[in-house]
Amino acid sequence: MISPLQQALAAALVQARQTGQALRASDWRDAVTSPAQADAVQQRVTELLGWSAQQVPQAWKSGGPTRQGPFSHAPVTPDGLQHRPATTLLGIEAEVALRLGLDVDAGLAATLQPGALPQGLIDATAPAMELIGSRWSEGLAAPELLRRADHQSNAGLLIGPWRPFEPRNWAQQSFSVQVGQAQPIHYQGGHALGDPSWLLPDWLQQLTQHGQRVPAGTIVTTGAWCGCVPLGSAESAVVEFEALGRVCLDKQAL
Repeated sequence: MISPLQQALAAALVQARQTGQALRASDWRDAVTSPAQADAVQQRVTELLGWSAQQVPQAWKSGGPTRQGPFSHAPVTPDGLQHRPATTLLGIEAEVALRLGLDVDAGLAATLQPGALPQGLIDATAPAMELIGSRWSEGLAAPELLRRADHQSNAGLLIGPWRPFEPRNWAQQSFSVQVGQAQPIHYQGGHALGDPSWLLPDWLQQLTQHGQRVPAGTIVTTGAWCGCVPLGSAESAVVEFEALGRVCLDKQAL
């Protein structure tokens, strides 16, 4: 059950998205006091934006600091996965997107175990770039629960080319991030969970807990590989994963 104050917060977050006028965290500090309340506000924002009419949203961002969690899951813009106006575009995150190859209901979700996913559950992978923004004037310095209510500071998701899924040594995965005209920075491994598919059971069990079905084709990214990379005044960025491909940002095209 969502309280009147939480209903008001959801409406204010939607208005902030539409107008670009940021909210002050100090005005809403008492609106959410638990992860469950933050998720309820997030769900209400999703409903008000029309992302979840009669179905599970088609794209999600998930993540957690360790394999023991806690994990969090938030839907992201579904219509073409394009950038939506945010008060501030703070930076980017290098991610790997996973695409479901099967419809998943509560029965199937209950059988899933981390590290032992059934063949065909993931049918494709792609390089991805999450755009990080905020509807809070404090940006990423806003309280954690308020950032969670604000769809974990998501401002959009850019997806590169899809490739058929195959097992990989993710700890040895090489990738690079380039911002503007700076030299690319190269990395190896770095995903907090070791394997970007690790939290799919938790994600799917949460999405199906009230009888929903998650359709094949649903997309999820599962955490940044090198944290949030500030954009500063740069107008472009490139994320490239070895053997997976690259994805590019051109701010002028948003």
